[in-house]
Amino acid sequence: MMLTKFIVISLFLISTSTLLAQDKNGGWFSLGVRSTVSKFSHDGFGLGTGGQFRIQLNDRVNTDWFADYISINDKNSVRSEYYHIGWSILFYPFKERHYPKIIQPYIAAGHCFDYNKKTLIYNPSVSEDRWGSAVQAGIGTHINLTNRFDISLTTQYMVHLTNELEVVNTVIDDGHPHSHETVTEIKQHNHSGLEGHLLATISLNYKIGKLR
Repeated sequence: MMLTKFIVISLFLISTSTLLAQDKNGGWFSLGVRSTVSKFSHDGFGLGTGGQFRIQLNDRVNTDWFADYISINDKNSVRSEYYHIGWSILFYPFKERHYPKIIQPYIAAGHCFDYNKKTLIYNPSVSEDRWGSAVQAGIGTHINLTNRFDISLTTQYMVHLTNELEVVNTVIDDGHPHSHETVTEIKQHNHSGLEGHLLATISLNYKIGKLR
């Protein structure tokens, strides 16, 4: 088992080193900060902040490794918090001569782990959380202000692969006319509906140096 792991890791390092050596842009390491606006299908609009780093493999392929925190106060008086930790592959479909040097469009696709916690704003003791995973894909562009500094704009749709949390209101009738009580709970869906949300992200990134 240990030998198998060693072989897999060795092949990964060899293939990565080969990719980094292929093109003039291979090996760049970038650090950045980001802000995300999110439109959830069931929670509404949310605003988030986070950070990322990139490792570019060659002229046509870059990798983006990110972490985000997104907070929403929705119409049901519920505070919903999302944490995303994941990665994306950025593919540049056009060669540099096909667009102005300052603009660099790309296609993005990847995966992330996500944590969601929902809490009733007026009764914080009612709270529920869950861990899950998601996949995301979309398009974007770098705006290269210098050879090392860029502003990146990305629009993606993220699909959650885990059952979502929902607010459930149950009316309890005690048998007396015009007398009832509403109990609010937060529960996981019984089924996975592949629910998701639209993400629009702006990030500021600086190329620190090359890894080779």
